[in-house]
Amino acid sequence: MRSDVIQTLLVANRGEIACRIFRTCRDLGITTVAVYSDADDGALHVREADLAVRLPGAAPADTYLRGDLVVAAALAAGADAVHPGYGFLSENAAFAAAVQDAGLVWVGPPVKAIELMASKTRAKELMAGAGVPLLAPVDPATAGEDDLPLLLKAAAGGGGRGMRIVRELGALPGELLAAAAEAASAFGDGEVFAEPYVERGRHVEVQVMADEHDTVWALGTRDCSLQRRHQKVIEEAPAPGLDDALRTRLRDAATAAARAVGYRGAGTVEFLVSADGRPYFLEMNTRLQVEHPVTEAVFGLDLVALQLRVAEGGPLEATPPSPSGHAVEARLYAEDPARDWQPQTGALLALDVPDAPGLRLDTGYTGGDIIGVHYDPMLAKVIAHAPTRAEAVRLLARALERARIHGPVTNRELLVRSLRHPDFAAARLDTGFYDRHLAALTAPAAGHDAARAALAGALAAAVTATSGGPAPTRFGAWRNVPSGPQLKRYRSEPDGAEHEVAYRTPRTGAPEPHDAPGVRVLAVTPDRVNLEAGGVARYFTVTADGDRVYVDTDAASYTFTALPRFTDPATHTEPGSLLAPMPGTVVRLAEGLAAGVPVEAGQPLIWLEAMKMEHRILAPASGTLTALHAAPGHQVEVGALLAVVQEDPAAIPVPEETA
Repeated sequence: MRSDVIQTLLVANRGEIACRIFRTCRDLGITTVAVYSDADDGALHVREADLAVRLPGAAPADTYLRGDLVVAAALAAGADAVHPGYGFLSENAAFAAAVQDAGLVWVGPPVKAIELMASKTRAKELMAGAGVPLLAPVDPATAGEDDLPLLLKAAAGGGGRGMRIVRELGALPGELLAAAAEAASAFGDGEVFAEPYVERGRHVEVQVMADEHDTVWALGTRDCSLQRRHQKVIEEAPAPGLDDALRTRLRDAATAAARAVGYRGAGTVEFLVSADGRPYFLEMNTRLQVEHPVTEAVFGLDLVALQLRVAEGGPLEATPPSPSGHAVEARLYAEDPARDWQPQTGALLALDVPDAPGLRLDTGYTGGDIIGVHYDPMLAKVIAHAPTRAEAVRLLARALERARIHGPVTNRELLVRSLRHPDFAAARLDTGFYDRHLAALTAPAAGHDAARAALAGALAAAVTATSGGPAPTRFGAWRNVPSGPQLKRYRSEPDGAEHEVAYRTPRTGAPEPHDAPGVRVLAVTPDRVNLEAGGVARYFTVTADGDRVYVDTDAASYTFTALPRFTDPATHTEPGSLLAPMPGTVVRLAEGLAAGVPVEAGQPLIWLEAMKMEHRILAPASGTLTALHAAPGHQVEVGALLAVVQEDPAAIPVPEETA
């Protein structure tokens, strides 16, 4: 029997997954090697590795996607094996072959299996032969009204790139071109295919693990239906609400898929389950999945350790362990869900998630790290495991609620609200969840007292400003002092609401609120304020960083920007200005776009790529494009002027009373 004992492992990846693999390696006594781009110099995965090799450059195409450089790095560091993680080169058959050709152990499936599953169109043909249930493909050239809605998908790659939903035949040609262009840019392959789009479908998948001794495990199910832009946000195991017959059918189909390609190692077979309970094969991911921790929690396994064992030629047990309990995972992203999921960048000042039994944090960041523009905006995964689904969901929601996350805007609030939404609690899950509920989930929440949090921030700032930074000052009510109130103005992030706080600063003692009926101040320090309202005392933890103020409570977190008392006219921009919402690269312009052409309100004008996602810049009004400063290939900073649209007065609606 073959045996390749791994002594030193290079992880051909970055961030959270590299850190997670290193954790298992430390437990197994394996020396770890990181690779890093210039943008990741000093990143957490580099700090946690035993050895590190630089890949010159910053863009993925110049670094983490350069298989030749990664193999050379492994040889230079004396590694004897390579683990690809997920994303980047993890499903690249040529890279897997190059690793093996260099005499290194490939911690992944056979090259042939990767090749067979690399194209979704070829994979579907193979699965049909194995008896795996499929959606019938649709030829876009002959598609009719009865075929709608259609789902366009890139034949290569994943992560939602090159994917479009088409509901009108007239939109099909343009969406085909756009999907092909995005697929070619992301994967170097512009092949796109079409299949029926299943409304209210669920994304359910089966984790498989196989060895070279003919053992194949099907490790239960996962539900990954809560997605944004076809990318997963919340995942759980086991998938709730499936009857035993459907679970058996899914496990059998996943096992058949793995055997059909001679699979070894960890992989995932993904299915779409229709509202009436019919499963359809989507694809097989020939790698470890982002959401693998929920399966690990339920089965009590370390899938990375099993990957390493299989790569060394070792056998799996004849049967996997029995599952126990329920696990839920939430992906914490640096993004603004209320603004078209725009990725956010900048300094991550704090990332502290409570530690408790049943909780797990997988992350590639710590406080003080910088979130850049080159890579996926996922900061961390928070996983909760408990005896029942309701307990796991409650534990995860509370952990996210109590987390201290200071820096760029994140989707933390969305995650908490999603987990507590009645449809999620009742396991009414499908991929259209955010299409239906996003507006409500991102609306300002009733009961979240941002004004009181702003008051706490102002009182803490006033204490900080006093000489010597006084010790905690305790008192039972406001003081009646002759001095006039001072004012502070804050803008709440990311909703933009403004708060004006009035307080008095007496000659002795702590600052006191002005015109805040029903509020008693119990204690104030530069970083902690205790306020009582309605007989209930609540602590506010305050952290200031420049003009930013972060206020955390037991049930909510707030970010404020301190504003000047008077607005600076220089901050105004010309009406109709289109500004870059984030740093990124201009990838294309609307056809025929040039200064002087007419545009319609809502018309996509400029496509900007940032952090592995494309963002459309829309015309704010109907009128004329009077200036165009963007061009394909241009790198732009946040707030850069891309174009200007002069509104057509004739297009402005006339109020009814003057019509």
